[in-house]
Amino acid sequence: MKTHMRRLLLPVIVGILIAGFWASSDFQEIAAGVAIFLFGMLMLEDGFKLFGDGFLEQILARATGSVPKSLLFGIVSTTLMQSSSLVSVITISFLSAGLLTLLAGVGIIFGANIGTTTGAWLVAGFGLKVKISAYAMPLLAIGVVLVFQKSKYLKGAGFVMAGLGFLFLGIHHMKVGFETFKDSFDLTRYALTGILGLMVYTLVGTAATVVMQSSHATMVLIITALASGQISYENALALAIGANIGTTITAIIGSLTANFQGKRLALAHLIFNGATALVALVFINQIREAVDFFSQLLGIAETDFALKLAVFHTIFNVLGVALMLPLMNRLITFIERVIREPAIDLSRPKYLSQAVEEFPDTIETALQKEVKHLYDNAVELITHGLNIHRHDLFEATDIAALVSASCKPVDFDMDARYEQRVKTLYSAIVEFTTRVTSRELPPDIIARIYQLRDVSERIVRAIKDIKHMRKNVIRYTVRHQDVMSDLYNELRTQIARILVEINNLELADPEHRSRLWLEEERTHVESDHQSTNLRIGALIRGGKISADAATSFLNDSHYAYGAMRELIEAACTYYVERDGAIAEVEQIIAMDDDELEAYATETSTKTEGAHTV
Repeated sequence: MKTHMRRLLLPVIVGILIAGFWASSDFQEIAAGVAIFLFGMLMLEDGFKLFGDGFLEQILARATGSVPKSLLFGIVSTTLMQSSSLVSVITISFLSAGLLTLLAGVGIIFGANIGTTTGAWLVAGFGLKVKISAYAMPLLAIGVVLVFQKSKYLKGAGFVMAGLGFLFLGIHHMKVGFETFKDSFDLTRYALTGILGLMVYTLVGTAATVVMQSSHATMVLIITALASGQISYENALALAIGANIGTTITAIIGSLTANFQGKRLALAHLIFNGATALVALVFINQIREAVDFFSQLLGIAETDFALKLAVFHTIFNVLGVALMLPLMNRLITFIERVIREPAIDLSRPKYLSQAVEEFPDTIETALQKEVKHLYDNAVELITHGLNIHRHDLFEATDIAALVSASCKPVDFDMDARYEQRVKTLYSAIVEFTTRVTSRELPPDIIARIYQLRDVSERIVRAIKDIKHMRKNVIRYTVRHQDVMSDLYNELRTQIARILVEINNLELADPEHRSRLWLEEERTHVESDHQSTNLRIGALIRGGKISADAATSFLNDSHYAYGAMRELIEAACTYYVERDGAIAEVEQIIAMDDDELEAYATETSTKTEGAHTV
């Protein structure tokens, strides 16, 4: 749908440009100025993505504590980057990945609306009063040189500098274009007053922003046209209001590839900007009086309409935030009622979408949550494959007793459930990791992505191992058959205990997760596997089981211990941070003999306790 919208807009934009070129050669300079300005914004956004190295995302992830924090983040980030569009895309990406609450996301959008007003001040107060092209050329020259460097930081700095250079150059060409354009064509002849003027020019401002997908570019165009006398002050105010409505198109388009949370944020953005615009239109005369008051207070000349437009832009955006903040919780409730969370479909990815692919942090987090989603589905299949209900397992105090009592087969089609809830998710994870690793990402992020893909592969292999042994598990579970049933119950108990310990690992504080338990568990699995093989030999020699039954059990025990190994390795990679493991080893190395002996005793006690569960 996103691509379809762009295809529809393309012929419209090209048609407008061709008509403008045919009508006036001076229009070409204005169009070129807009194009250069938009290109500068793209370079600036690319530069921040490279140069930030996740810094912006780290701040955003922390901007969820309160509404004031998220509001402040929206203001500061939009002021620094001069792009509310980029802030909107980042917010939708983080919201889709589950790193932000909807309340925090709405707060950021509110703040971005205030932050975007600083662009009007920069253009009206600086861009039109100095020869801005003089600053553009050095920035472009140095920026382009840096863009071709191998260092990501130098390249990012180059994009930022070149982007600023193109912004300045675009403003210059728009300014020159309007000044020459007015000599051959007077747009003020189309000025409209009263309610009709407000309505028509609000729609024009909205349409212009939808086409350019940048309210910042529209405001620069309005200010340069106003400064050259091509539009009236009254119509410029209406255009600015329309630009605020049109800027929601970026969030709307961005939400098309996002999950339901991204769509909720886009709706909140539309409602907020629409309500703000409505208030500005209804109280336009009162706001104009406030503009005159503050302009006089700031020493702005009565005829400096460009700066007065910047004052107006700030006042009505701040007013909109002030009016909507007390209603934020009601707004959230309304949005959640309109766009309901879809019914959980365990067979489809919950977190992987194009919206989360914009930034490294959201890529890793979304993938991590999707792998956990896969594991949750896998636990259901594994426990049911062992004729155990997972909720009973995680609440049990005596796992062996629970397993022994769980003798009724769970009625489900394991092959069909595997295809629906595991294979589809695993395929989506593989496809996602293949796609994102083809892009330029930090090496540590790429390494973690591959690790998470390996975790998902181990989970799938564990399920396949359980599938292989399910037939005999049912055979020796439904009716107790002495030694063979006891042997299978022991395998089921060992696998169940591993699942319980992994669940405990999930519930534990990340700082207290230890790799040492997993290493101990891996050692015990190998030891138990060897002991089982020796025990089977003794049972055959003692005539307790037949050779055929023993062969069948040895095959199943191979699958069972294989599943245990895969689950332990998956948990080790997923839950235990590498740095934490290294820190723990370093701590052990630094211990003296008495401390080491005490630590070994404590670890041994914990391990023995775990194995007696």
